[in-house]
Amino acid sequence: MGLTKQYLRYVQDAVFGLVASQKSNVVYMELKGMRGRHCAVGVCEDVIIWDVRTGEKYMTLKGDKHEVTKIARSPDRRHMAVGYNDGMVRIFDIPSGEATINFSGHKSTVTALQYDAKGLHLVSGAKDTDVIVWDIVSESGLYRLKGHKGMVTQARFLQQNNVLITSSKDTFVKFWDLDTQHCFHTLVGHRTEIYDFVIMRDGHRIVTGSGDSELRVWDINYITEEAGKQHDAEPETKRRRLQTGDGVASDGEDEAEDSDDMTILRCSKVGSIMRQGRDRVVSMTTDGSNQVLVCHGNDTSVEVFKLPTEHELSKRQIKRQKKLNKKSKTDGGEGETKTAQLTLDDEIQKVTSIKMSSKIASVDVVMEEGSQAKMVAMLNNNSLQTCSCNIDVKKCTAENEKSLALLGHRTDVRTVSFSSDNTAILSASGEAAKIWNRSTLQCIRTMPCSYALCSTFAPGDRHIIVGTKSGKLQIFDIASGSLLESIDAHSKEVWSLAMTPDKRGIVSGSADQQVKFWNFELVSDKDESSSSKRLSLEHSRTLRMDEDILAVQCSSDNRLIAVSLLDNTVKVFFTDTLKFFLSLYGHKLPVLCLDISTDSTLLVTGSADRNAKIWGLDFGDCHKSIFAHDDSIMCIKFIPRTHLFFTGGKDGTIKQWDADNFESIITLQGHHAEVWCMTTSPSGNFLVTGSHDKSLRLWEKTREPLVLEDQREMEREKEYEESVGQTGEPVELTVIKDPPCLYILVLQAERLMEALELYKEETEKLQQHIVECKRVGKQLPPPPLHPMLMAFSVDTPLKYMLEVLKKIRSSELEESLLVLPFNYVIDLIQVTDKFLDRGWYIELTCRVLFFLLRVHHGQVTSSPILMPIIDRLRGSTQTKVHQIRDRIGFNMSGLQFLQQHVDKSGEVMLFMDATQKQKTKKKKQKVTLSIKT
Repeated sequence: MGLTKQYLRYVQDAVFGLVASQKSNVVYMELKGMRGRHCAVGVCEDVIIWDVRTGEKYMTLKGDKHEVTKIARSPDRRHMAVGYNDGMVRIFDIPSGEATINFSGHKSTVTALQYDAKGLHLVSGAKDTDVIVWDIVSESGLYRLKGHKGMVTQARFLQQNNVLITSSKDTFVKFWDLDTQHCFHTLVGHRTEIYDFVIMRDGHRIVTGSGDSELRVWDINYITEEAGKQHDAEPETKRRRLQTGDGVASDGEDEAEDSDDMTILRCSKVGSIMRQGRDRVVSMTTDGSNQVLVCHGNDTSVEVFKLPTEHELSKRQIKRQKKLNKKSKTDGGEGETKTAQLTLDDEIQKVTSIKMSSKIASVDVVMEEGSQAKMVAMLNNNSLQTCSCNIDVKKCTAENEKSLALLGHRTDVRTVSFSSDNTAILSASGEAAKIWNRSTLQCIRTMPCSYALCSTFAPGDRHIIVGTKSGKLQIFDIASGSLLESIDAHSKEVWSLAMTPDKRGIVSGSADQQVKFWNFELVSDKDESSSSKRLSLEHSRTLRMDEDILAVQCSSDNRLIAVSLLDNTVKVFFTDTLKFFLSLYGHKLPVLCLDISTDSTLLVTGSADRNAKIWGLDFGDCHKSIFAHDDSIMCIKFIPRTHLFFTGGKDGTIKQWDADNFESIITLQGHHAEVWCMTTSPSGNFLVTGSHDKSLRLWEKTREPLVLEDQREMEREKEYEESVGQTGEPVELTVIKDPPCLYILVLQAERLMEALELYKEETEKLQQHIVECKRVGKQLPPPPLHPMLMAFSVDTPLKYMLEVLKKIRSSELEESLLVLPFNYVIDLIQVTDKFLDRGWYIELTCRVLFFLLRVHHGQVTSSPILMPIIDRLRGSTQTKVHQIRDRIGFNMSGLQFLQQHVDKSGEVMLFMDATQKQKTKKKKQKVTLSIKT
């Protein structure tokens, strides 16, 4: 058998250059009792919690490989729900930063995610039009709600009557009764897609935003409340009525709705609030106390609305009623007195419109001290912006504006380069060039530049040279971060820059059909003394071509220069004389990138026809043509001193190839959009790639060997799983929770069987020890503990069994028990009997016992060994469960009593404070009177 060539694996080391991905939303987090300081955003497949006060990362919640699309915070402030574009929902524990629960039920991107008021249930909606309600405690799905015909855009719980409200792009808002899992009411008053809605006034009002500039307001009236109001003796004329913007009182019948089957609530349209923006609503939200409502569209403005309290509305209505009474008296009218009516503008007051620096993708708001509303906006240009405003002031201006933007580019990164010492990374985009420290991935310098297309470090790594879209070559000093010189090198785009092997100059290729050779030189500044020198470029030679130039590259021996043209060919010239040497043709579309190996023997080209070709530079023969990517190849790069090279394409993948064996080594997947650029470090240990998702990714070569046969087997398994997932049936409710793979289930079942075997062995040892002590008539030293018991820090086999059961995840417990053979089931039932006798973890024990009895009912009832145990368990389980129920009820009653005691003490303190204030006021009056006398 021949030797198999092995390679070293490249793995992703880190993702940097991203502040926030626009496909996700931004959510304020209350951590360590601080409100308005931390916010969570999705960054590709991860979630980053930023400290907006210091502009630093507080925590990173690592994802798998799919992009984050939705984030929801839990009311307990300890957990966070994250939805991904593959339909997965994960629950993260914030203190530990780990994913504790995985829910798999959707077939496409999660677009809506919300907790209920207690944080025990979670609702998710997706592009597959399904709505799923999850139980956080049991880590399972409760039910799937089908009814929408379009993508679900929002889902929120109503605290009253166990009702769920969902909106969709099918222009409908649906009300679901969660007790019967059916839709009992649908709002049909929208003409376009509904993108978001909020619930206000303790579930009695809903505001919806759709594809127009109108915010529709609806009132929710519960049937039980209406029945109670019928017995109210207060006349109808004295009740506060709401008037629409047109001055017509709403009677609840202005919307054509089917109300025959409405047994829980009635929903009637109150009116509309007109937004300033003319485009669709992107998102809208309220703070936790329902004091402010913010919404925004596809533009750069955030509109802020104040939501007055019932007390403020009553005061306004009383003041308006007094004005009406005074006016009627002055008019001398003796007719019927008019009743003051409040308009919708009184209940939802427009405060101001705050303009952000770019288009807004998502926004969140919290209330700070007093009436200050603090907002955080996630912008489409990879940045976060925070500001605050006083909602009590009409047309207030934004205060405390702060932007978190320096840690990433505003536009796509189009070029990356490594320094000669492998320690610094240069990235450039449409607005700036940035220098990153490779070890810490911190941005150490930001230099504004023109639209960059190519770049390189100058010799010595103290300067960088950037080729721009306007045809200029810009030279920057890294130490000062200043632009030293901008040279009008070409009349069109500079697509490529290449350093000459002797490090004395660079070569630039442009769309103006010219290849220019530049030499480095030191020149004196005009404004300073002659002793000060700075780096500059001197034009030495020009090579004119017949087509636009897309890429240039020099060979390491300084003998050849390769130029790719718009006519799909690559021309090779001698560097010294610029005479024509080879013409490489075979691509069907233009060659967008090329590179030459270190030994100057191979040339690789990547084209828009999705093929990568390997050429020999001796005779210009094509060694191999490889169909490399599913879209255009945008960048290609040799690993220094090898014949291995990387390709990056518009399909978002990076692939490693062997130019000698013409084999694909590995596919690096991580980017979620087109890969624009890449570079390898001079040592060959690092690879940096830039993508349309605005992320920069660092890949590091490890010492882990990579065997091609094993890699091919893994790729075939992955393709098979994806094909099964695409053609599989919809997920049933019984397996709606995250289905663990068979390997994990078998492994857990084997551990459980090993634990049962160990339990029996150690129990027999202990029994033999007791018998031996009785035979001898004295106490003998106990047998030594098994190493497994010592590892679990327990002293008895029964406690060891309990620890093994506790370590099985709740969502995988039943599947693991299902794999157990029946002889182990007998032993496990006997163990649960002992657990119940000692009162250990009654809920877990009953769950294991009931599942085993349900699955193996026939065999258990026919087993003579288990029947006496089952008779004993019948009484013990009821007794233990009743004890737990009584204990919980007693604790609940005690907590309610303490709550009442706290409330009463608060009221007493309130009256004591009022009495004390009156006494101090009287004392002050006496003192002033004595002073006057």
